[in-house]
Amino acid sequence: MIIKDWMTKDVITVDPEASMMRAAKLMKEKGIRRLPVVDDKGKVVGMLSDRDVKEASPSKATTLDVHELYYLLSEIKVKNIMTPNPMTIRDSDTVLKCAAIMHDKKVSGLPVLDDNDRLVGIMTQNEVYRVLLSITGVYHGGVHIGLKLPDEKGSLKDALDCLRSYKTRVISILTSYDKVEEGFREVFIRIKDVDKATLNDLKQELTDKHGLTFLVRDSINPIN
Repeated sequence: MIIKDWMTKDVITVDPEASMMRAAKLMKEKGIRRLPVVDDKGKVVGMLSDRDVKEASPSKATTLDVHELYYLLSEIKVKNIMTPNPMTIRDSDTVLKCAAIMHDKKVSGLPVLDDNDRLVGIMTQNEVYRVLLSITGVYHGGVHIGLKLPDEKGSLKDALDCLRSYKTRVISILTSYDKVEEGFREVFIRIKDVDKATLNDLKQELTDKHGLTFLVRDSINPIN
């Protein structure tokens, strides 16, 4: 999962000398919440979010008249309210690395640079969500299974052999070591749907032999 395959490539940017009012209008028209700030040399020098704009805007309780307010907003420059020298990521990095940085640094978007430091895209929470939905296969429906397996060689193979014996088709497999005691791991498997009788027999065998933690039919339709 390389960033260049998932990032938004048509990046809308703003100049650091642009007015805050122009930047706010641009974000509203394009339905976006953040703008990379790029100078005349094509270098990313900042990041502007809708929160930055809101925090810099006069309070609704202001005594300024409309003309004074518009003048004030036109005088505030993007460079005065942006986050300078923002964190960036390379288009050759992985989406998971990007997600970890965004989570740890509590940021909701990262400009993406190529090897020549040119802005080539942007990664936001939305792109990370798209990857999560894709690798889990949730839009393919089916049955979602959770297993608590010993963290030892062959435990996953045995569970998959069990699924194979019921002629199931695996859509995705994910593993986690969080929230389980040492010596175990949690495995999440999504399979194509099967008939009720087969599913009941499978559920019983997984419970008896492979540490079943949950089994649910899981179907979500994309919202356009």
